Amino acid sequence: MWILGNPIKIEGAQYSKERGIYISNHSSILDTFLTMWLVPTGTVSIARKGIIWYPLFGQLYLLSNHLLIDVSNPTNAIQSMNEAVEAVVKNNLSLIIFPEGTRSEDGRLLPFKKGFVHLALQSRLPIIPIVLTGTHLAWRKGSLRIRPAPLTVRFLPPIETDEWVPDKINEYIRSVQDIYVMNLPESQRPLYSSIA
Repeated sequence: MWILGNPIKIEGAQYSKERGIYISNHSSILDTFLTMWLVPTGTVSIARKGIIWYPLFGQLYLLSNHLLIDVSNPTNAIQSMNEAVEAVVKNNLSLIIFPEGTRSEDGRLLPFKKGFVHLALQSRLPIIPIVLTGTHLAWRKGSLRIRPAPLTVRFLPPIETDEWVPDKINEYIRSVQDIYVMNLPESQRPLYSSIA
């Protein structure tokens, strides 16, 4: 990345060595490479089954034994998530997931889906936020070209989930998304947020 003109600044690296559910904002293909490079060995990612159709990357993803979920209908999605949690707990793994569910077109944070909270409720692993800045400028959605841009990867302190309860899922989503809003530059914040 440095050779391509993309210096990387890493902050909070002390939080990158813990077992947990790593979550990250997602606005570029670079996000996947950066997060997988920086999280501890024994971390698997979870993605929609459709990822296998991305040329080369999808096949590498499948061959490296990462987890896939079927989002074609809610029943399949829940079953896939349950299987993913079982594999993570049974094999003492960490997990990386992009809670927005898709890449942002313009780098602005999208609303978080519920999956990461369900994973935390079932596994009781802490959530470790990773805030990425600049990746949407370096490798834009729909482009094959990497452009020079400074990148920052910021690991935030773990969020304990031991006492989380299922009836507060939306509250947890809002509180974690608000942490991202507070830690992203203005240009990557959503146009509307739940922070007062």
